[in-house]
Amino acid sequence: MKDKNSLAHTTWNCKYHIVFAPKYRRQIIYGKYKKSIGQIIRALCERKGVTIHEANACSDHIHMLVSIPPKLSVSQFMGYLKGKSSLMIFDRHANLKYRYGNRKFWCRGFYVDTVGRNKKKIQEYIRNQLKEDYMSDQLTLFEEYDPFTGQKNKKN
Repeated sequence: MKDKNSLAHTTWNCKYHIVFAPKYRRQIIYGKYKKSIGQIIRALCERKGVTIHEANACSDHIHMLVSIPPKLSVSQFMGYLKGKSSLMIFDRHANLKYRYGNRKFWCRGFYVDTVGRNKKKIQEYIRNQLKEDYMSDQLTLFEEYDPFTGQKNKKN
């Protein structure tokens, strides 16, 4: 019963793993805007009664493990979250509006998966995502073919 929530006539346990990214996978969400974007997302989740269990901003996408009440659909919540956060990000950081234009900060889609008994594994995955991304980047630093000339590169 510890993980269950309740409304007037409903007891629920709806957890979702959600991944979404900024438009064109810009790496703007990491660095000097990371804290501000995190505050905006937390505030918007609180307004809708959504609990964030785990969240991580990677260089070009965001992972979240959330509990969404059954009165909200996942797509309804994500539309609200991405739409309102875009407006709030551009209001808080006016220079981004001119740099990226059209008040569209997030890309159109998102990934969602339901979480059942594997909640701990997903929390661990989200926590370690940055480390895994860094390790995979290190493995792929050498490009076999030069992207500009098409010629084969030599390994040193």
